[in-house]
Amino acid sequence: MKPAPHPGKGRRAPAHDGPREPLAPRSRRGERTRNALIAAAREVFERDGYLDARITDITAAAHVASGSFYTYFTDKEDVFRALVAIVQEEMLHPHLRERTGITDTRQLIDAANRDYLRSYKKNARLMALFEQVAHIDDSFLALRVERGNAFARRNAKMIRALQDRGEADPTLDPLVTAHALSGMVSRMAYSVFVLGQRIPFERLVTTLNRIWENALQLKPSADA
Repeated sequence: MKPAPHPGKGRRAPAHDGPREPLAPRSRRGERTRNALIAAAREVFERDGYLDARITDITAAAHVASGSFYTYFTDKEDVFRALVAIVQEEMLHPHLRERTGITDTRQLIDAANRDYLRSYKKNARLMALFEQVAHIDDSFLALRVERGNAFARRNAKMIRALQDRGEADPTLDPLVTAHALSGMVSRMAYSVFVLGQRIPFERLVTTLNRIWENALQLKPSADA
């Protein structure tokens, strides 16, 4: 994977005003073909990098005709965007409380951090590539920013609820605090799973959990 140019140098403006929704397949066969193209794109992007990836290599890896690609995607930027959307949805882990039944705040923080770090580790090569592409393409930079905002909004909602229940420091700005804590977890994931910083997984999780708890000045929950 080639190193990214310095931020601000060689940046490309978006080819359109915003992310375009991929064409929806109209049949199960079409859905299988589209999914095969996305899986193949992941293989090619991770192997060759974003700039050197070619549509012909993607279709070859998917075992489909070259023309089939354009039924579902306009170009390699489009399929990369679809791939990123899938990974982001996986990493966001929405409705954690509803899915797990966990109500204890400390356990929720632990579960959220564990899910995020496991997903980041699983997708580390793609996450590294996404960071690189965000430095050279404004449309993917916008996606990168929105991904961070989505995590922050989710976490700010939880922090605000804790403040309302008297379980967290009421003087904290929920959104700013969420950005700070989410950014910490994201950067540590990048350092460990992309840059190779050697920190055991359990030590990483428990340390991040403790920093979260200390930053919020968590008090025992009403259920405790």
